[in-house]
Amino acid sequence: MNSRSETLIRIEGVPPVTSEQQARLNSLAARSDDGIDYSDIPPLTDEFWKRAVRNPFYRPVKRQLTVRIDADVVAWLRSGGKGYQTRLNRILRRVMEGDGVKE
Repeated sequence: MNSRSETLIRIEGVPPVTSEQQARLNSLAARSDDGIDYSDIPPLTDEFWKRAVRNPFYRPVKRQLTVRIDADVVAWLRSGGKGYQTRLNRILRRVMEGDGVKE
């Protein structure tokens, strides 16, 4: 394993790689990326990214923590009714994704 956390998945009933298959895999791995033909893949333009949406099934992992927030900020968040923590998270995510904090 390398420095990243990896999970090894074992699938039962799959035949082992033959020496011929391994030789072909080694040959492909040795090739330079410069030889890859991308002509059938359209370029990703700025227009593409403007219309892109996050995977609708994506759910970030939540962590519970304790933070100190000014009382007036908490009051403002709670004044919108139920779901103030979700609103706080949405505000923080917008700032994070926009890289709006420059400290």
